[in-house]
Amino acid sequence: MSEQPTGGWPPPPWLSDLVATIPSLPGERFSRFLPPPEGGRRRSAVLVLFAPGVEDPGDPEATTVVITERAHTMRSHAGQPAFPGGGTEAGDVDAVATALREAAEEVGLDGSGVEVLGELPTLHIPVSGYDVTPVLAWWRTPDPSSLWAKDVREVARVLQPPVRELVDPARRFRVHHPSGFVGPAWEVEGLLVWGFTAGLLDRILDLAGIAPDWPDAPTRQLEL
Repeated sequence: MSEQPTGGWPPPPWLSDLVATIPSLPGERFSRFLPPPEGGRRRSAVLVLFAPGVEDPGDPEATTVVITERAHTMRSHAGQPAFPGGGTEAGDVDAVATALREAAEEVGLDGSGVEVLGELPTLHIPVSGYDVTPVLAWWRTPDPSSLWAKDVREVARVLQPPVRELVDPARRFRVHHPSGFVGPAWEVEGLLVWGFTAGLLDRILDLAGIAPDWPDAPTRQLEL
């Protein structure tokens, strides 16, 4: 394993290139659901945290991303994939504060080793009425063993799939929801990653220029 450089591991070039484009990214590039003029029912934020690979942190191709499996006892979206995050609270000064606080509460993330790269356009989730701001971040001094299901009321487990698997066309497919929704999906350690989480992740990888063409990916019927 490579020795960690002073100041931590630098982000991979594709992530740095993406960050440079954030100020000019329109919300439509991420979702057709943008916040209504009057705003959603509640503001929230999620942390899209990329990290050096566990086995070889010095290899940009080994980069991972942190995803959680929601607790199966939750009233909504039980057992589904999510990025660490949640609703804005009174003491949160901005979306970054919300995302980092929620990640600390949910998975025990120590934010001191996290470099916030920027905020992506705020999106709207019609089902919940939430306006969600994705916060893009890089874990410069990672300790994967420190992440765990700290809040078992919300998190069943924490996963860190390698990005190289997420951009492998052979691992990609689409899901078809009974409502008519069709979107990208992956299987990650037995967890079906789909919906808002998969759509946002797919957009990020695409805008970073590392997502492959996958026109012949199979479609699976989503069973709820």
